[in-house]
Amino acid sequence: MRLVASDLDGTIVGHDGRMSERTVQALLDCAAAGVEVVFVTGRPPRWLDPLREQLQHQGTVICSNGAVTYDLGAERVLDAHLLDAGSILEARDIIRGLYPAAGFAAETINGFKIESGFADPGTSELLGGVQALPFEESLPGEQVIKFLAREREVTPDEFLRTVAPAVEHLVSTTHSAPSIALLEMAVPGINKAVTLSRYAEGLGIEAEDVVAFGDMPNDIQMLKWAGSGYAMSSGHPDALAAANLRAPAFEDDGVAQVLEQRLEALRTA
Repeated sequence: MRLVASDLDGTIVGHDGRMSERTVQALLDCAAAGVEVVFVTGRPPRWLDPLREQLQHQGTVICSNGAVTYDLGAERVLDAHLLDAGSILEARDIIRGLYPAAGFAAETINGFKIESGFADPGTSELLGGVQALPFEESLPGEQVIKFLAREREVTPDEFLRTVAPAVEHLVSTTHSAPSIALLEMAVPGINKAVTLSRYAEGLGIEAEDVVAFGDMPNDIQMLKWAGSGYAMSSGHPDALAAANLRAPAFEDDGVAQVLEQRLEALRTA
């Protein structure tokens, strides 16, 4: 175990936006033992407060499902794979043809853009007062790292199964929300595994020495790539099927349990 790569939400971060003390300590113990720790998340750079506040993490975070590599200490984008506006507009129109009531948003390096119908009534404050505008007005000049589609009358898995093949020539598609039909789309060929593998290669670390944790479909490629890919027992069935190992449930501090055992094995080796 030379590198630990962990998803955040549903893996080490709960609905309250916090990590348990046991998980925090296990991650700190890994770093103290000389094990590289990197976080690989669907979150954008502006949503990394648990890492800042609880871990005082100052290192690299792979954000937006691999689209952005971010230096948390310097608050600086190190690398980004950007979507072009033409692909977004074409993918939006294809999805709207399949699901006329779908709503759309775009995560940019600097903020969040939404079209009418994406947000629930009364949630504009939660979105920082973002005004809903057609992408034709809001996207010119923006650096888009993630395109989002939301549908309220379909399950997340069904939404993904229908949309992904229809737009695969324009964007790569996944989802990470367990109960909301919210698709996350990025540049084709970019996912958590692709960017993590490049990061590990830059450190001279091979896949067989990487221990990865995740719980949702957007973690599947990463769990398959890592030498030890742990799906959370509380995770999505597709993630569980893809991983070669299983960690105890999030509610049982599954990541901490695995890391404690592996650190003990390193000490006694």
